[in-house]
Amino acid sequence: MFEEIQFEKINRLPKYIFAQINELKMAARRQGEDIIDFSMGNPDGPTPQAIVDKLCETANRNKTHGYSASKGIYKLRLAMAKWYKRKYNADLDPDTEVVATMGSKEGYVHLIQAISNPGDVAIVPDPTYPIHSQAFILAGANVEKMELIYDQETFEVDEDRFFADLTHALDNSLPRAKFVVVNFPHNPTTATVTPEFYERLVALAMEKRFYVISDIAYADITFDGYKTPSIMSVPGAKEVAVESYTLSKSYNMAGWRVGFIVGNKKLIGALQSIKSWLDYGMFTPIQVAATVALDEYGNIPEEVIIPVYEKRRNVLVEAFNNAGWPVAKPQSSMFVWAKIPEVARDMGSLEFSKQLLVKAGVAVSPGIGFGIYGDQYVRIALIENEKRIRQAAKNIKKFLTDLKKEKEQEQNNG
Repeated sequence: MFEEIQFEKINRLPKYIFAQINELKMAARRQGEDIIDFSMGNPDGPTPQAIVDKLCETANRNKTHGYSASKGIYKLRLAMAKWYKRKYNADLDPDTEVVATMGSKEGYVHLIQAISNPGDVAIVPDPTYPIHSQAFILAGANVEKMELIYDQETFEVDEDRFFADLTHALDNSLPRAKFVVVNFPHNPTTATVTPEFYERLVALAMEKRFYVISDIAYADITFDGYKTPSIMSVPGAKEVAVESYTLSKSYNMAGWRVGFIVGNKKLIGALQSIKSWLDYGMFTPIQVAATVALDEYGNIPEEVIIPVYEKRRNVLVEAFNNAGWPVAKPQSSMFVWAKIPEVARDMGSLEFSKQLLVKAGVAVSPGIGFGIYGDQYVRIALIENEKRIRQAAKNIKKFLTDLKKEKEQEQNNG
């Protein structure tokens, strides 16, 4: 009897492709193999000590151990509002236009649960960070994909093409699309946009009557003079948009789970309402420490975090190119989005990732896990130090050389 019961919501979710790489990785490590792991976007650096000290100080106060506020304590929401004012000259009401969430992923999923109706349509560029589309599936809504077109060398989005494709998708959506998701700097491709992009997006949202959900999780991690814009800088944006931000990457606080959703009062109100039913908010000392991070240590991303990723990016791009794997240099995020080397391109990203792990001891994320338009690529996270990056390049060079010889022998024998 119980075997016949189906969980349709779970059945709508695709197979978790990254699990196959994780299983191979764990099996290799159990056998004592050294795996150089670029597969997860999990910062390896410590949280700055001043923030940790504030957490400990607050945790030692007896009155900070009870239930907190589900939408975040006022001072933390105020700190986020002030952050937006400093960085983007955007005005936000900390009471009605800001929610503190348990990481931006939790906030995003709860937002979609609150605002989506069964059968609603969201347009999501592909490739994409999986939860950007799967949150709608979990809510009983539907997702339409559009290919994200960007320059293969500079990673700048082709904005004219983007809006032509988006307009086409909107005009052909049945029912009419209610949401459009954007994420720049983009995960996984590292693609970037200009401030004018958001001006056009807000104008189109007003014209076509849809909500924009923007994710700027990697806003602070940029290189070579590039600065991440925000949709909240655009006049009128709060009528049609919300945006998510997180301290995970900017402050090496991924495990702390501190994120925010800001913007449109109606959408923020819905999120506040659903969170009041589902959780009691973050542990108060974490919120206090996060408030101090935003208010007093805004220099940390630029002075502490970015230089580490920039150095690793430079070393990886040079070393991998020298190893025979042409890789372009991104101008943002903690990832490198690399097209599979030509000699291995016929494998597809999942098989290439498996073979790279087994034969070279290097773990990456297969691009197919981010959508069908990612299958010729892999995502490489900058979470190993320079020495490990150079060792990975040596391993990869041997792997590609051996693979080329194998294929030449097959051709000769054939």
